[in-house]
Amino acid sequence: MSDATERPTADADAWAKACAEDLEAEKARRRTQYGPEPGSAGEELRKLLDAVADKVSSFQTSLPGMAAQSAVSQLVNQAKSAVEPVIERNPQIFDHLAAAGSELLAAYRSAVEGHERRWTHGPTDSGNEPRDGFKDATDPRDEGPGASEHIDLD
Repeated sequence: MSDATERPTADADAWAKACAEDLEAEKARRRTQYGPEPGSAGEELRKLLDAVADKVSSFQTSLPGMAAQSAVSQLVNQAKSAVEPVIERNPQIFDHLAAAGSELLAAYRSAVEGHERRWTHGPTDSGNEPRDGFKDATDPRDEGPGASEHIDLD
């Protein structure tokens, strides 16, 4: 009778396994819908350089003059040869640079949005002058030119 009342042992990792299966199914669904996920920033840079080199080589017949063709090819090859060793030795550098660029862009957006808000909403404190130093168009002190005044320069 004790066998009938005993609970079966629960799999301790059942929740983790179910979550992993769901995650893999979602990743597969997204791959079919959106294509493969992008690689690291270094891999993406390598793909970009290869695509530019392929495009430049296809355009070489339309570039005027042999000097322009060789200059463009040389420039692309120099860029590839400069970037390849860095990607090979330290691929995480480009990930860090991409993250830093994103942070700088976010900081710039925040600063610009703050200035735009002040410019479009007028004064922000109780005085007639906004904090950014620009006069408001409805400022009573700005009534045009006043009486002329002689300034002695001696």
